[in-house]
Amino acid sequence: MPKADTGQFRRERIDRGIYARSSDIFALSSWREMTYLLLPRILPVVILLAMPLVLELAGNEYWAKVMVILAIMGIMAMSWDLLRMAGMFSLGQGLFFGLGSYVAASLNHYLEWPIILTIPIGAIGGAILGTALLLGTLKLRGIYFAMVTLAFPLLLVRAIQATNFMGGTEGVRAASFPNYWTIAYLAIGALLVCFFGLRRLMNSDWGLVARAIGQDDIAVTASGIDVTWRKIQVLFIASGIAAFAGTLMTHFLMYAGLSNFSLEYSILPVASVVIGGSGNFAGALLGSSLLTLATESLRALGALRIALYSLLMVFFALMVREGIFPYLERRYHQFERRVKVD
Repeated sequence: MPKADTGQFRRERIDRGIYARSSDIFALSSWREMTYLLLPRILPVVILLAMPLVLELAGNEYWAKVMVILAIMGIMAMSWDLLRMAGMFSLGQGLFFGLGSYVAASLNHYLEWPIILTIPIGAIGGAILGTALLLGTLKLRGIYFAMVTLAFPLLLVRAIQATNFMGGTEGVRAASFPNYWTIAYLAIGALLVCFFGLRRLMNSDWGLVARAIGQDDIAVTASGIDVTWRKIQVLFIASGIAAFAGTLMTHFLMYAGLSNFSLEYSILPVASVVIGGSGNFAGALLGSSLLTLATESLRALGALRIALYSLLMVFFALMVREGIFPYLERRYHQFERRVKVD
């Protein structure tokens, strides 16, 4: 005889069994499980791609332009997270950002090269210059490396002011993009390429070695791997990504000047990773998005935005040490449902 319905229920994790089946063999048993796994991955990408279109059609030009800045700052934050994974705590992302912007603006203004050339050449040129400047500092670790990277953009600003190089305090003018859609989807497309590309890179054998260097470079050296050469590779990639962000900002604002080396471009990536979480690039992207939206909403505060970064970093360092994204990811996989007991 069939068992009587007792009407009793128990609670179980929604993802119970999904991870065991999908972690290695990628086997799913239902569309509900596929939705559970794919929705948090696909939805942010869809929103990111749709927001410029929605805001522009709604006639909100200011926030439509903020979306471009959001994408550029997300690229900057991921470049910093890449350096941090390899054990290079930088406080000078503004150095790479400013170098890329100046190279692109100079090629466009003085040589009249088109944007389609100045952006990639500016990114590569910024990477070469940034790597060359920091090449002698790769033996440094921790606070010592951070102090050197913080000093370089300050020195360049003073040198440009003193020599009146590249327009001095007036800066260099640059051409703009043909229209809003070009810069918006170029920036968002570059953001997505950097995100998925860096995640794939850091999950490869090359990335595993880079992560190991960040954890214990002495052990990696003992295994016979040239740590300095691997750090040079990481530095070149990270500086090139940050320089690429600088080229986008230059042609978006049609200007490259001393403000491109400002402390804000060095502090924001650090604050983004502290707030969003480190180690998977999604946290850096989430943190930079929240900071960009918050600071643009509070633009009337002016220089006090740096104080806002500092307060948020202190708050999340004390209250949510893992960062927002790891916290949300952990809570998402802890959702439970009621299951009827047979």
